[in-house]
Amino acid sequence: MKKTDTEALRALSNSYNNLKSEIAKQIIGQSDVIEQVIISVFCNGHALIIGVPGLAKTMLVNTIAQILDLSFNRVQFTPDLMPTDITGTEVIEEDLTTGRRNFRFVKGPIFANVILADEINRAPPKTQSALLQAMQEYNVTYAGNNYQLPRPFFVLATQNPIEQEGTYPLPEAQLDRFMFTINIDYPDLKDEKEIVKITTSAYKAELNRIISASEIIELQSLIRRMPVADEVIDKTVKLVNHTRPNSVQNGTQVKKYVAWGAGPRASQYLILGAKAKAALDGRFAPEFSDVIAVTHPVLRHRIITNFSAEAEGISSDQIIEELIKDSKP
Repeated sequence: MKKTDTEALRALSNSYNNLKSEIAKQIIGQSDVIEQVIISVFCNGHALIIGVPGLAKTMLVNTIAQILDLSFNRVQFTPDLMPTDITGTEVIEEDLTTGRRNFRFVKGPIFANVILADEINRAPPKTQSALLQAMQEYNVTYAGNNYQLPRPFFVLATQNPIEQEGTYPLPEAQLDRFMFTINIDYPDLKDEKEIVKITTSAYKAELNRIISASEIIELQSLIRRMPVADEVIDKTVKLVNHTRPNSVQNGTQVKKYVAWGAGPRASQYLILGAKAKAALDGRFAPEFSDVIAVTHPVLRHRIITNFSAEAEGISSDQIIEELIKDSKP
């Protein structure tokens, strides 16, 4: 018997609580980061996770892949990684009976539900671009043939913000493919004490699988069907419009410090993220406060600051904070 949307939303809220409980067996703290990654999954979006080494970025992605009952591949990005190392390549196969030779496409690690692109900025742009088509169109083209990727499909990439030697900044076109840029900060003293206690003991978490691939696809469809008030959409579009230097209504900070503002994809992801946020909280329609809750991860990589901002140490997060203050009544 098919569930109604109301029943499905209640089930989603319960599943989210179970997901958090399972993740907590392996990851201590970082509740906001976990929520943002799960929101991106339920919105069928990709996420870029930025944090210094040792903050469990890779472990978080691995844990989420396990409890979501999805196929998972990790690709360690290095300077010598080639595009075909990600997408796959053709090999010559010989038929022993006839002696005829044919090309056969061997799928690369990108053919999985969850791809961990570890230290994505360590590979050159040519290799990074191998992900572009997959992230946008969910297929790979090789030698004129299209190969569909399994659904659902997510790229969860990690990046180290400190060590920049031998790295290649992600082009804006690729950054825009990510729904969220998620910053992981240091744990507080209480959480760090718990991390040390658990990781230096013989404890080994046993993770249970919570949601299957087919259930995730149903939940993604459910979130898209959620209604949104016109007022919420209006406020969201105005917020994004105010990030653009050529907008008449933006503040002095944007005019002074922003080179390029966010495009329409930011408005789409803000509304989708707000829907998912409301759904995870067990509510049937998002409010503008839900939009505000996902504004930083959606906009921080879509607001390109200029030289004045760099010289004065003004970050995109500071500009976003001002935009949020201006958007409140």
